[in-house]
Amino acid sequence: MTAETRTVPSGETVRVDLGERAYDIVIGPNALSGLGGLVAALAPGARVAVVSDETVEKLHGPALRAALSGRVEVAATITVPPGESSKCFAELERVVGALLDARVERGDLVIAFGGGVVGDLAGFAAAVLRRGVRYVQVPTSLLAQVDSSVGGKTGIDTAHGKNLIGAFHQPALVVADTALLDTLSPREFRAGYAEVAKYGLIDDPAFFAWLEGSWREVFAGGPARIRAIATSCRAKARVVAADEREAGQRALLNLGHTFGHAFEADAGFTGRLVHGEAVAIGMVLAFGFSAKLGLCDPADEDRVARHLAAVGLPTRPSHIEGGLPSADRLMDLIRQDKKVERGNLTFVLVEGIGKAFVRKDVPETAVREFLLERLESRPKS
Repeated sequence: MTAETRTVPSGETVRVDLGERAYDIVIGPNALSGLGGLVAALAPGARVAVVSDETVEKLHGPALRAALSGRVEVAATITVPPGESSKCFAELERVVGALLDARVERGDLVIAFGGGVVGDLAGFAAAVLRRGVRYVQVPTSLLAQVDSSVGGKTGIDTAHGKNLIGAFHQPALVVADTALLDTLSPREFRAGYAEVAKYGLIDDPAFFAWLEGSWREVFAGGPARIRAIATSCRAKARVVAADEREAGQRALLNLGHTFGHAFEADAGFTGRLVHGEAVAIGMVLAFGFSAKLGLCDPADEDRVARHLAAVGLPTRPSHIEGGLPSADRLMDLIRQDKKVERGNLTFVLVEGIGKAFVRKDVPETAVREFLLERLESRPKS
């Protein structure tokens, strides 16, 4: 199966080919304005409940309601505090309760209107509400538009780690309005860019090379931004269509995430280290660990680190504010990684840029030794 792409005015639509559960990713500036018509065509007569965070609701809630007005009845608008801390049992319970209070039925739709936190939380709520209702992703961050809104992974965090409680529940539609990204802070946009670069590092070296020369245009907006987002979505759509539940190939999308999630969990899922920053550090570490194992040239790690640093992303554990965890603490968190099988560690490693692969049963001793080296190192002057 392949990801089908077709051009629409000032944007693109990418098809995620999953048979009966196939759906479109509509990408482009002002895509939000067409949401009402798309939802009405998808579920004629259905009501919708919007789940958002307080910041997104304040910035973009009026535009969302204008897009739905006259076409779709809004049963409720539910907001959660912004930030990763909202991906928790307490907020899940509150959101599900509000959906039930609004009498959202199986034939209705939930709209996840926000970044990755809202998408994961609202998607999980939709997955468990009445044993499953459909939902629409309207991602408002770069990270969500290129990664978390596509593929049906939903969930919450716990003290044991990130996204360890959740469900696979595919959206019925994704609407990625690239103009909404203009309201992101530079830090948030950079964090999302780490996931864009990831697609080049996995299996598309030409895309990574293009990003090295065009990242400023991506940040500025316009055609380069649309191209970067659409390329990323096509890449993820292909992988999801081939391996929906991460039985094999889809694990490649976790390049840098095993290391990154451990640092993110140690930071308490707070503003000390946001997800994309953790992924940036994790990807550099994945290349460094691969080089240590003799799998790739150390120059590949340097090239990746240079590009991410040029963008403004952290690339070393020592760049994390507030102190570093011990290697033993990180190993405890890595053992909770979702890819662990019967206690054996699984990592996404590389043989070079665009040559990622999954390796199972990675020796803990090798990982711990590598972490000790990197935790003790200092940034280059």
